[in-house]
Amino acid sequence: MDGVPDGVPRVPEQRRPDATPTPSEPATTTGVERPAESAALRFSVLGPVRAWRGDEPVTTGSPQQRALLAALLLREGRTATAAELIDALWGEEPPSQALAAVRTYASRLRKVLDPGGEARRSGAAAATAVLVSESGGYAVRDLAEDALDLTVAQDLATEAEKARSAGDLCHARETLRRALALWDGETLAAVPGPYAQTQRVRLEEWRLQLVESCLDMDLEQGFHAEAVSELTALTAAHPLRERLRELLMLALYRSGRQAEALAVYADTRRLLADELGVDPRPGLSELQQRILQADPGLAEPSSPEPESAAVPVRPAQLPATVPDFTGRSAFVRELGDILASAEGRVMAVSALAGIGGVGKTTLAVHVAHQARAAFPDGQLYVDLQGAGARAAEPETVLGSFLRALGTADSAIPDSLEERAALYRSVLAGRRVLVLLDNARDAAQVRPLLPGTDGCAALVTSRVRMLDLAGAHLIDLDVMSPDEALALFTKIVGEERVASERKAALDVVAACGFLPLAIRIAASRLAARRTWTVSVLAAKLADERRRLDELQAGDLAVKATFELGYGQLEPAQARAFRLLGLADGPDISLAAAAAVLDLPVEDTEDLLESLVDTSLLESAAPGRYRFHDLVRLYARACAERDELPPSERGSALSRLLDFYLASAAGVYAIERPGDRLVDHLEPTSYPGLRFDSRHAAQDWLYAEAICLLACVRQAAGRPETLPRAIDMLWAAHDLSESGANSKEYEATAQALVGAARSHGLGRAEARALMTLVNVHHVSGRFERAEEEAERAILLAQESDDLLPVCWARNARGIIALYQNRHADGEEHLSRAIEHFRALGDRPGVAAALCNLSRIHLATGRTQSAVALAQEGIDIYDAMGNALRGANARYALGLALTQSGELHSAADRLQEALEVFRDSRQRLWEGMSLFRLAEVDLAARRAARAAANAEMALTVLRGIGGQWRRGNVLTVLGRALSGIGQTGRAQVCWQEAAGIYEELGSPEAAEVRALLSPVQAA
Repeated sequence: MDGVPDGVPRVPEQRRPDATPTPSEPATTTGVERPAESAALRFSVLGPVRAWRGDEPVTTGSPQQRALLAALLLREGRTATAAELIDALWGEEPPSQALAAVRTYASRLRKVLDPGGEARRSGAAAATAVLVSESGGYAVRDLAEDALDLTVAQDLATEAEKARSAGDLCHARETLRRALALWDGETLAAVPGPYAQTQRVRLEEWRLQLVESCLDMDLEQGFHAEAVSELTALTAAHPLRERLRELLMLALYRSGRQAEALAVYADTRRLLADELGVDPRPGLSELQQRILQADPGLAEPSSPEPESAAVPVRPAQLPATVPDFTGRSAFVRELGDILASAEGRVMAVSALAGIGGVGKTTLAVHVAHQARAAFPDGQLYVDLQGAGARAAEPETVLGSFLRALGTADSAIPDSLEERAALYRSVLAGRRVLVLLDNARDAAQVRPLLPGTDGCAALVTSRVRMLDLAGAHLIDLDVMSPDEALALFTKIVGEERVASERKAALDVVAACGFLPLAIRIAASRLAARRTWTVSVLAAKLADERRRLDELQAGDLAVKATFELGYGQLEPAQARAFRLLGLADGPDISLAAAAAVLDLPVEDTEDLLESLVDTSLLESAAPGRYRFHDLVRLYARACAERDELPPSERGSALSRLLDFYLASAAGVYAIERPGDRLVDHLEPTSYPGLRFDSRHAAQDWLYAEAICLLACVRQAAGRPETLPRAIDMLWAAHDLSESGANSKEYEATAQALVGAARSHGLGRAEARALMTLVNVHHVSGRFERAEEEAERAILLAQESDDLLPVCWARNARGIIALYQNRHADGEEHLSRAIEHFRALGDRPGVAAALCNLSRIHLATGRTQSAVALAQEGIDIYDAMGNALRGANARYALGLALTQSGELHSAADRLQEALEVFRDSRQRLWEGMSLFRLAEVDLAARRAARAAANAEMALTVLRGIGGQWRRGNVLTVLGRALSGIGQTGRAQVCWQEAAGIYEELGSPEAAEVRALLSPVQAA
């Protein structure tokens, strides 16, 4: 095969019948109502040949009878003669009674497919039969469009082809996956005859083409790491299929595994030479050369950004646009399109809302200038002073507008209603653009709207004008980093920024990408030639001084925020101040309610009102966030205005209590019976209650960043530090998630240091236990051992038995990894004693399962199985599914070593499903690794390679280098087993490098694997 075309492959040599009847198809059948029996029939050929009526299976008879049914179904309504059917079933050597056999099979099929047919053997009703006799042959007709799985697959493939042609790769890929999911094993499985064999080959080729097309789209969308596992298995199953090899090379290269990608080519070249005596096709050789040259064209494809639509710019009676206007291209296009559509409409109104300093006026003026050509009759502008103490009165503004439009003073009436009516009359028949800047609210704006065909209005305000009927609302956010850097560079100068790009990025980030702040900072730097960008970045790095630094002349960020804050009601102002105290990128509604000590409903009303003033942003339903500079201003207001001052500490204490109580609830629902929750610090503010384990997990991972930020913030005060440490311990699932591991580790380190500096031994012991878990997960066993040993000493001094239990347990499993089996057995035996003293049955089960692994390592396989089973029994009795999965993992290891491979695979698969469902990435990856070991022992090398590849993907960024070396070693063995020795060598070389760097004894074992390869 030369390769897969750009589109989705169509089924080879497969033609769908036309909509018009064939000559052998009675046209009268179209008007006959289909009976329920045939309407409900479904058939499958993409696997075993099967039939269903509704959800009930229909018996399809002997293999030859199924062969007859398949031959008729694959003709898609066309008649097959008796001779064709005989040839299809038996080929060139039919039995003497072949014709009679065909008639018998047809009769039996008719009875099961059309059980009510005996009563309908004459007249038009006969045409409704599913299996019909016609012209000496047979046909299957009158089926629903989706009655045959092959037809459904063809339709889905066609839909995917159209989606891919339209550029919708996501839909195309999803649709193609749905088509491939219709296959259930081998096509026409166990169906005899030459016709079935021909169709089996044809449809398998089509399936592989669909798979290749789907994987090609995976790579186009950046799923290269995930595709490696599937491609590895496919190349093992189809070693001579070069397109799969090509996709595997590209996936490995994009995953940063260049050596393996080149090894695939070497393996392919050797295999083709040995098996076929040919070289790889040119496309494969060209890909090898491009990989060797690190061709940039092989990088992940990126979608080109659409070009900005050019909008003509002409002079107008508007405020001057800034010469360094930067970015906002999407908003410029959106507003330009709306203004351009004003002709023929009653009125086009666009209302821009956003925080002070975000650039609303600058954008509106810029857009108005670009739209001048569409409004040849003039452009009106007014600053409505909506953020000030005295907003402009609509009557006064209308008077000035009427004068600008040529109305004499003597003709301008006194009342608001009369002026508004005259204003609309004067604008009738004209095309005028009105820019209403800095509006207070919709009531101020309404009388100033033109309201006539061909006119348009642009409104800017800090308030979202939800009650301005017919307006196109736009929420203006801060600039993107690239836009912000471009604006800073335009003001400061390219030559000063080019040499200090990183410092410039620090400056615009400190400005929160707020245009006003960036303009002020850049203007200060431009006016001080002796300053470098780094000097300015250092000044802005101090958060407590940042707002004071961001002022130049009459421009000041703090003054802009002060205008909005000054208009808040007392309850709004309190909420603004207290919410600004909490660290973290955003805050949930429930957490905000804890900070404010208010019911959730009242909290939501307050927060939504702050969103309407643009002092707070709605990050997502039920979540809110501050702009960085607004948060600094809110904290400054809290320090200045919050009375009594102790309320600041109380607000943060309530937030800590909320998070701790909620995290404890997650821990309890995931681990029923675990005693940790009984030993946590007490809380005064309640947490959330969860209806299910999944809801609890969703909350924990959604709140991870905010929760860790709260922990770090609480570490600064001795009175809140113990609760912060307990919250981190209760949330230790985050250390194994992969996504939050680094943040969790940094937080644990900070808490250990804080507890030590305050002399809180009990708190330090618990903080050390969080760090022990981090080091264990990351494969840093020596450091984990040191921290666990210190935790035991501190916990014993403070008479806190729980850390002693878990530290002993941790030291036992670490000793196992370091081959110190006697030490490990001692630690785990003592851990079991301590857990039993506490009445902690899940803790006992955890230590028993780890002890099982010690017994396994020392050759006591039978007792290892018994210990792991005892742990399972304890967990199952308590309904602890997550910990039960850990026990099944341990049992799977013991069963593997005892040679009970089928049972081992079952236990590990059970564990894998729970870990995956619980988002335990470390243990999901390790279960896949252990399944690969079972597959290797069972001589299923291809499946072992696929599982090991998936393990590598899941364990990216988690588990540490030692575990990665273990997986690579097994992957190499599996690849060697399927003949991909080049890739196997690359895997072993990487594993050997890891072990040697760590000083692990496994290095010698891997070098031994490499020796035969190198000798060859």
